[in-house]
Amino acid sequence: MSTTANDRSTVEAAREKAPEGQRVAVVTGAARGIGEAIAQRLGRDGLHVIVADLPSMQEGVASTVEAITSAGGAATAAETDVTEEASVQALVETAVEAGGHLDVFVANAGIAQVQELIDYDAADFQKILDVNVTGVFNSYRQAARQMIAQGHGGKIIGAASIVAFRPFALLGPYSATKWAVRGLTQAAAMEWAEHGITVNAYGPGIVGTAMWDLIDEKLAAKHGQQRGEALEENARSIHLGRVSVPEDVAAMVSYLAGPDSDYVTGQTMLVDGGIQFS
Repeated sequence: MSTTANDRSTVEAAREKAPEGQRVAVVTGAARGIGEAIAQRLGRDGLHVIVADLPSMQEGVASTVEAITSAGGAATAAETDVTEEASVQALVETAVEAGGHLDVFVANAGIAQVQELIDYDAADFQKILDVNVTGVFNSYRQAARQMIAQGHGGKIIGAASIVAFRPFALLGPYSATKWAVRGLTQAAAMEWAEHGITVNAYGPGIVGTAMWDLIDEKLAAKHGQQRGEALEENARSIHLGRVSVPEDVAAMVSYLAGPDSDYVTGQTMLVDGGIQFS
């Protein structure tokens, strides 16, 4: 389902425009998990955050918006489907309507499926490509068009993963999509540097999320383990000694969205506690 900037039934617009000088950020897939943590962190950093997710995820979107505004920040809820470029274009228009400009776009929306390659359904394979690759392509391109039109650059940030460097078993298609995000990020950084736009990605490692719970479940079933054993086994490779939390990733995105990263572009920054060294 796509939206238009004028569709008040599907977009909760900000009551007031962002104050003069306040930066505006879009975060897709922000209803829960890592996206929620990123949106809340950028809100604490002082940005007006457009909290975007699918129509079916609007309860979570409202919760994220409430958390940001309760903490004294500014946020606007929006529906979007990143697989539809017109929907992403409307999302960018919503950001401009709310804040007058677009400074940061975090293409966080993504899906994962835990399945052996031999059993992977062709329709599921196409779906993960649509969301994780086409969705990032749509997000990067629409964000860049707006930033180029504004004439003062910006920050585009995508969701990669440790599997963009080191694929995991049972995550074959997911791994392929994150390699694609890493490559697209590098190419976009090359093309848009002349416009003052930096393009980077973040690569979470093993995070305490529903996806890793499912990986643990599948691996345990395959190897005859108890629940939690497979995750614990994988976590032994983390040099810092703990599974990460969404806030670890949000801290990296805060850096990539801020001025301290102005001379960083084309990078996929691992946030994995020291599993993979690049």
